[in-house]
Amino acid sequence: MEVEPGVGEYRGGFGGPGGGLGVPGGVPGRVEPFPLSQVRVSEPPLEPELEAELGPGPPDPELDLGGEDLVLDEVDVHIQANLEDALVQEALKTGVDLQQYSKQVELELQEVERASIHDYIKESENIASLHNQITACDAILERMEQMLSAFQCDLSSISSEIRTLQEQSVAMNLRLKNRRAVRQQLGQLLDELVVPAAMISTILEAPVTEPEFLEQLQELNGKINSVKEQAFRETVACADVQHVLEKLKIKAVTKIREFVLQKIYSFRKPMTNYQIPQNALLKYRFFYQFLLGNERTVAQELREQYVDTMSKIYLSYFKSYTSRLMKIQYEEVAEKDDLMGVEDTAKKDILGLPSLKNRNTVFTLGNRGSVIGAAELEGPIIVPHAAQKSDVQYPFESLFRSQHYALLDNSCREYLFLCDFFMVTGPSAQDLFNAVMGKTLTMFLKHMEAYVCDCYDSIAIFLCIHIVLRFKAIMAKRNIPAVDKYWDTLLDILWPRFKHILELNIQSIQSTDPQKLGFLDTRPHYITRRYAEFSSAIVSINQTFPNEKTHALLGQLQVEVENFVLRVAAEFSSRKEQLIFLINNYDMMLGVLMERAVEESKEVEGFQQNSSRRSSPPPFGGMIAFVKEAEALLEKGQLERLRGEEARVTQLARGFSSTWKAAVESLSQDVMRSFSNFKNGTGIIQGALTQCWRSPPLRSLPARAELINIHHLMVELKKHKPNF
Repeated sequence: MEVEPGVGEYRGGFGGPGGGLGVPGGVPGRVEPFPLSQVRVSEPPLEPELEAELGPGPPDPELDLGGEDLVLDEVDVHIQANLEDALVQEALKTGVDLQQYSKQVELELQEVERASIHDYIKESENIASLHNQITACDAILERMEQMLSAFQCDLSSISSEIRTLQEQSVAMNLRLKNRRAVRQQLGQLLDELVVPAAMISTILEAPVTEPEFLEQLQELNGKINSVKEQAFRETVACADVQHVLEKLKIKAVTKIREFVLQKIYSFRKPMTNYQIPQNALLKYRFFYQFLLGNERTVAQELREQYVDTMSKIYLSYFKSYTSRLMKIQYEEVAEKDDLMGVEDTAKKDILGLPSLKNRNTVFTLGNRGSVIGAAELEGPIIVPHAAQKSDVQYPFESLFRSQHYALLDNSCREYLFLCDFFMVTGPSAQDLFNAVMGKTLTMFLKHMEAYVCDCYDSIAIFLCIHIVLRFKAIMAKRNIPAVDKYWDTLLDILWPRFKHILELNIQSIQSTDPQKLGFLDTRPHYITRRYAEFSSAIVSINQTFPNEKTHALLGQLQVEVENFVLRVAAEFSSRKEQLIFLINNYDMMLGVLMERAVEESKEVEGFQQNSSRRSSPPPFGGMIAFVKEAEALLEKGQLERLRGEEARVTQLARGFSSTWKAAVESLSQDVMRSFSNFKNGTGIIQGALTQCWRSPPLRSLPARAELINIHHLMVELKKHKPNF
């Protein structure tokens, strides 16, 4: 770098001739500020080769040192900052020759400058290539800038186009939604109004039994209802199809009417199983629904035809069946004289025995109770002609069960058919059922009233009552109330008759005069046997459906039977015969009741008390009487009075010891002769001996030593223990 000559010319050192720094004639050791504004610095000329590579550079502006004061102040501040540098401060402190140091530094700088120039020249090609690349990159970047600017303009235009498209899409979506709504309504309207050719041809030509006819009929019904609805809204298009639909409706109604009437008339053919055409009609239940909605007069006509036909069929069937059933009833039935208190008037055979082949048992249940069992109650009905061919006869309750089970089965089926085909429920269904089955039910009630009026078989009436109760429960379980009123009316007929028959039996026992019964013995009387059989029968039947009215009537009957037994027992002259008669009758009634009724019944309990009260035999009467008196005194604590009876006890004990074996044998023979129930007789003997053996007063007196050995008495007790 060269400095032009002038004021303050720099000549390669930091100080002037006087040793100062940049100030001519400066004081050594003192740094004077150098007026840089008077210095002009010029760059050394470039080498020709480098200048050729780099080209002409920009003109070197001259440093204007005479600028404004602000620039000079900045320079002074810069110099002052350099003087404050640590290295400069160190050099000033050590007294280094700054001129010499400046020359050294200048030489080093020149050397570095030359090396740098040499490197520039060496890398001139690369620098030129780099320059070209930079120029090319500038061109590329310029083009990219232009492209990006164009792209930015395009994006701005695209954004506006997107907003426009979005607005158009919203508008189009709204229009599409409106068109779809209109299309749906119009399409539905057109579907409801347009009558296809397939429907016309099917309704006019296809048989009603074809599935296609049923399908097109349902479509036609829907179109007719739709046209009615649209006509109410004053839709003009309805006028175009109304006449077509009307003609199709008339044709469909005509074909359906002919088909249903044909099915109804087929019921009337003899020996026809009407359930088959009924099931066929259920497949076409929509036919009646179509008629009910479009031609009520035809629907009413078909309904009346069905009711008229089926009511006559049921009446004819059940009337014939009932009359045939009554022909296979037992020839001999209970009459007004077949009462408990009346002498047996059953017809005798050639051997003098009652003939039971064609006669129902009046007071005995026997196998008659099976009619209300689960197996027979809902079993097959009786076929009259088959029974007549086999010469089989039945009691009335079996005929009643068969007759009313057929009624129950047909009533359930008919009620369900009416509800399903004619689409009725509740009171309407009940009214329609009464129209169909009313004549039959009335015929049944008249038949029952006529039969019950002359019936004296109380067991048959009671079994019929329980059959009705069970059938009523079955229909309630099936949820079919069609015949509930009939069951109640039937019970109102049967209950009073049953009560009347029991009252007749009670009156017959009340009016029975024991003196007119002829010869009497101590065996069970036939009237008590009748009562025992009858009471056990009623109690066993009543167990499943308990009824207080039945208990009350049986209670009255039991009281009259007990009074009758006491009246007959009073006809015997001796107390012994009276007791034997009472014990035999009570034991017989108790045995029958316990065999066929529950042991907890009131009747069993009452007869057990009566029997045990009278089962004390007389051979040891003195001993037993004393035992009872002694027990009473012991309970009262009157031992002094008991000791006063020692003489009497001694006499009784000596008499008992000498005669007890003979008395036991005599008692045994007498019991076996007197009691028809051997088990009851041996029980009485054992009870008598046990009562003597267990008497506490005898154990407390000295006379007890004269009694027999207790082991001998126990051996005798075992001899008379019942083994059967």
